Amino acid sequence: MKKLMVMMMMMVVVVVSEASMIQQSEASMIQQTCKETPDFNLCVSLLDSDPRGSSADTSGLVLILLDKIKGLATKTLNEINGLYKKRPELKGALYECSRRYKTILNADVPEAIEAISKGVPKFGEDGVIDAGVEASACERGFKGKSPLTSLTKSMQKISNVTRAIVRMLL
Repeated sequence: MKKLMVMMMMMVVVVVSEASMIQQSEASMIQQTCKETPDFNLCVSLLDSDPRGSSADTSGLVLILLDKIKGLATKTLNEINGLYKKRPELKGALYECSRRYKTILNADVPEAIEAISKGVPKFGEDGVIDAGVEASACERGFKGKSPLTSLTKSMQKISNVTRAIVRMLL
């Protein structure tokens, strides 16, 4: 009986050790990938905040970040819609930003998701680059008085991180 207990304890230790090694390996995948991006801390924060990140390969990490871009574009569009009433003097710039963020949601992100999913990262990179370009163009439309600066800068940063990871797939 005592031998059986000792063997059971040894098996538990082995299982716990292997589970710990798997977790470290998953964490190191995110860490190693994010080291190759322009913003390590942002990259790790975004990927660690999604439960899929712990088991994703490089393509999976890109898809997670594309979901983050989509979420931020949706949040920005909601902000734009609220600003129409609060800041009517910005109607023209807000309209232009709305158009650009709809492009991110309806063209850039779907294009990138499809390309990454089909193993054609070059076209995925194009969609990611365009998301950053659209955000920059939106910001410039306010001529220095943008109420969307923090959201726009976030989009540019996430796009840059995502692009760096897409380039690992090329």
